Amino acid sequence: MNSALTTIIIAVAALAFFALAMSLTLIFKGHHIDSEISTNKDMQRLGIKCAVQETREDMAAEKCDDNPCSGNCAGCDIEHSNNK
Repeated sequence: MNSALTTIIIAVAALAFFALAMSLTLIFKGHHIDSEISTNKDMQRLGIKCAVQETREDMAAEKCDDNPCSGNCAGCDIEHSNNK
């Protein structure tokens, strides 16, 4: 068998395995895997925070309290720019 064909078959098999695993998680748990810090209750319970939120808490002396981070990394802005 050609090495390129073997590589393609292995890649397709790996993708099929991961797609099946994600589908089984959805079927048995009834929801997608929640990896977003702001909505994952287990991460919040363990005290895991967005890296930007932790940085803002460390920089409390620079008045980060006027624009607190919600825990959603997509909504955080470390440079404090006013793009509104």
